[in-house]
Formats: sequence, C-alpha cells, structure tokens
Amino acid sequence: MPEIIIYTTKICPYCTMAKRLLERKGARYTEINVDAEPGLREQMMEKTKRRTVPQIFIGERHIGGFDDLHELDMNRELDPLLQD
Repeated sequence: MPEIIIYTTKICPYCTMAKRLLERKGARYTEINVDAEPGLREQMMEKTKRRTVPQIFIGERHIGGFDDLHELDMNRELDPLLQD
C-alpha cells in the first residue's frame, strides 16, 4: 500500500470522516495535525495551494479533501490507488 499522509486539525469533522473512510478500507496513514506546531499549515499550503483541512496524499498524488476522497470511493477509483 502506498504511503498516505493526511493533514488535519483536532476539531475538523471532515478530517474525522476522511480518516474513518481510510480505516474502513484498511489503509494506514500518517496524520499531520497542522495545529500542533507552528509552520505546519504553511508547509501544507505550499504543497497543496489550499488552506483547508483535510488535505490527503496517496503516494505522490494529492487527492484533495474529504469530498474528493469520497468521490473517488463512489466512482470506485479509490481502491486501485490504495493497492501497491
């Protein structure tokens, strides 16, 4: 399974939904809480050109937020991305 990184905050319901969806798929991910340390949100914004969370990467591919992740799942495009 490719490396999955998800940028989050503690009080974000969309972050929680994204993590639950990934967990249902059996995917392991690295969570980066952008509130935990100064500069992490700026790092996320440099990579994604977005300031909202969650921001999700599967391998080198920037998926976007929860809506984007959910759409991939609904279109049956998420499972192939989660494969080796």
